[in-house]
Amino acid sequence: MVLFLFYKTLSKKTRELLSLPYRISLLNKNYKSLCYIFSVALFVLSLSSCNVVKRVKEGEHLITKNTIVEDDKVNNNERINNIIIQKTNSGMRGFLSFPLRLHIYNWAEPNIDSIIKADVLSDSLKVKRRIALLSKKQFDLAVESRRKRNSWLKRTGEAPTIFNEEKTVKTVNNLRKYYYSKGWFDNEVEFEVEKDSNKRAQVTYKVTKNKAYTLDSITPIIASAAIDSLYDTFSKASLLKKGEQYDEQNYENERDRITTYLRNAGFYYFGQEYIRFVTDTIDTNKKVNTELIIANRTVRGEDSTTTEPFKTYKIKDVNIYTDESFDNQFKIISDTTIYKNYNLYSKDKLKFRPKALTDAVFINKGDTYSDLARSRTSRYLNDLQMFRFPSIDYIENKEDTTLTANIYLEPEKKYVLSFDPEINQSNIQTIGFSFSTGLKIRNVFRGAETLEITGIAAIGASKNRTDDATAFFDINEFGGNVRLTIPRLFTPFNTDKIIPKYMSPSTAINLAATSQQNIGLDKQTLSGIVSYNWFPSRTVTNKLDLFNIQFVKNLNTSNYFGVYTNSFSRLNSIARDINYIADDESLRDDNLTNRFLPADTFIDEVLAGNTSLTSSDDDFATVNNIEERKERLTENNLIFSTSFDYKKDKRQNIFDNNFSIFKWRVELAGNLLSNLSKVIGSDKNSDGNYEVFGVAFSQYFKTEMDYIKYFDLGRRNVFAFRAYTGIAIPYGNSNSIPFAKSFFAGGPNDNRAWTAYNLGPGSSNTINEFNEANFKIHLSAEQRFSLFGDFRGALFVDAGNIWNVLDNVEDEAATFTGFNSLKNIAVGSGFGIRYDFDFFVLRFDTGFKTYDPSQSEGNRWFKNYNFRNAVYNIGINYPF
Repeated sequence: MVLFLFYKTLSKKTRELLSLPYRISLLNKNYKSLCYIFSVALFVLSLSSCNVVKRVKEGEHLITKNTIVEDDKVNNNERINNIIIQKTNSGMRGFLSFPLRLHIYNWAEPNIDSIIKADVLSDSLKVKRRIALLSKKQFDLAVESRRKRNSWLKRTGEAPTIFNEEKTVKTVNNLRKYYYSKGWFDNEVEFEVEKDSNKRAQVTYKVTKNKAYTLDSITPIIASAAIDSLYDTFSKASLLKKGEQYDEQNYENERDRITTYLRNAGFYYFGQEYIRFVTDTIDTNKKVNTELIIANRTVRGEDSTTTEPFKTYKIKDVNIYTDESFDNQFKIISDTTIYKNYNLYSKDKLKFRPKALTDAVFINKGDTYSDLARSRTSRYLNDLQMFRFPSIDYIENKEDTTLTANIYLEPEKKYVLSFDPEINQSNIQTIGFSFSTGLKIRNVFRGAETLEITGIAAIGASKNRTDDATAFFDINEFGGNVRLTIPRLFTPFNTDKIIPKYMSPSTAINLAATSQQNIGLDKQTLSGIVSYNWFPSRTVTNKLDLFNIQFVKNLNTSNYFGVYTNSFSRLNSIARDINYIADDESLRDDNLTNRFLPADTFIDEVLAGNTSLTSSDDDFATVNNIEERKERLTENNLIFSTSFDYKKDKRQNIFDNNFSIFKWRVELAGNLLSNLSKVIGSDKNSDGNYEVFGVAFSQYFKTEMDYIKYFDLGRRNVFAFRAYTGIAIPYGNSNSIPFAKSFFAGGPNDNRAWTAYNLGPGSSNTINEFNEANFKIHLSAEQRFSLFGDFRGALFVDAGNIWNVLDNVEDEAATFTGFNSLKNIAVGSGFGIRYDFDFFVLRFDTGFKTYDPSQSEGNRWFKNYNFRNAVYNIGINYPF
């Protein structure tokens, strides 16, 4: 639809140009043709631009450019440019400017009813013929459809921005106010308009700031003695500094800061409306003298208003109503409990242990009133997920200047049952059906704990069934999970001094088991996790996995070459090249189509020197690499690890597009088991590794860092950047990393020019189904912009790769050997179309291989940069 509308906006001459025979060559693979496409696109855009004034009347001018010149320098600051009332049409700015929405609007008819009347309804004979041909109902529907289509074009498009001098004058006044608010009290602003004969106009706003005013003295005038006595304390952190340039925003921030301080110091009735600043700049040599005025409290009665000094309030009592609801609002309280100066009231029997509730309350009897205590209590109670909309009210006790805090809790349902059916498809199965069910039990041990029990059952049809007699649904998976969440740190010692309860600490204990059949090698998995979570601040999240145990048992290792068919094909090719014939007649297969018996035998004979291949041959090395990979991917894994996750997310809300996110993770595995094995003197296996229950446990160090930064460029334009690196180093009991803990590259959230697991390692031109390694670098940059309506566009560049480092892989092309290996970073670029559904974004990205390190040097740039070799990704929400 977008391309069609774009095509309709072009002139007849341009359409003819696109119809020339050479347009067939637009998808050529070489770089020269890409430059040619780019040149043609620029030419098309330049020709189509003549239509932008199609709906501009005589005597009117379309604003094509706004410029703010500040002290003879162009100012491109988005905040200042947003002050301009008459902004240019979207897409008008930039080197490759193309106002798509304006073109869509221009395609609409300005007076559709008059046009329909003149073209159709005014000719009664034409109307009769059409009604006779179609029917009266269809004729009316056709006319109405034309109206609706025209209405959609106007609604989706964007009307031309016509120069209006009155609005320009308002912009000038707004600019003066802005610069005044930043300390340039004597600023001068004027505008100039350049109009041409093609109905276009460019507006230039010229700003002369002149010398800025700076802060000098600050004089407090405080009516209430209780607040005045604290002035020396709270003024030390003042945002108004002598000698700094005047900024009106600093005054607003200072008003908020003082209000927050006083409300946390016990002044329950204080509000920022009691604070005002009076500034004096008369005969001060461009200095600003400020009076900080804090008035007395205003008390409004029924018939009169009085003032009185502010005073501090203390908490007299804290009452917790544990089962308030609409259904029992008229019931009387039947259960009263006093626990550590807290009064707990229940209309039915108290269902929580008192400590579970009081631990969530930061309002203490005898404390001075504090907004912070109130907000922490509210947040903690919400985090428990035990109550529906908990509320906190304060009642003044006028006889002794105290407050009574009443906390009202309405419990959520104790039992919640969920069902989740799914239909899915993957690179393993043609179609699959899964069903999961879960039971959530709140307050399971009366300590506000949550117990979740879930189960899953799935069946599917594999893509590579070799036996036609096999049942269609030859894949199955069954599993269960039990998770207990405790709203505190479950430890044998007190951790309140290290991690205070205002950080909302919690403990999660998770046990899971799954069994998969005919999915790859078939496997059983057991796992158990004990983790701690806490939130030091609004932006920071910490997680400590104290124990994370995973046991993976492969059940059908003989099917390895049935899953990893590319490895078998490579062995097949080598065997053909050397005319290999198995000594055992039962294993002979002239066509080598049996994937299970000859492949393993062939590997053994090659490595034993029983074929014509020698250790110096490249094919011998290939066979050895396939064998090492097979051994690693078919071995059972036991991972006993401890990890720590740190996350700092500065995003304010879902509408914030100017923020950063930093994540860091460090993981250590196998150290405890290794030390225990040494202490008890366990024997080592033939490979020199300790075993637990017959399985050599993994030992490694792994760390990952991920940084994301968004820049809000205004008008729904966002530049997003991501940098990621991770490394996993085996040592001690391991010389490689388990497959589940290794890194891969490619896919819809990685380098989008390659499919998942298809990129790397390094410059190796591997044909493995799943390429992985233990070191990764990834970079992404994406420019996101609005198209029209809820459609969004994006241009992106992805770069990165994976390598092996400090493990048992010897292939030089796949190994990171130093900074010289960075030349093997793969680069992908492309574009995307997204549709914003408000609650999620549907994403379609097209990635082109821009720099492919698997190609020979000198032949890596734009080698496969075409739609035939492009990768098309469909995803939900943004890639980062």
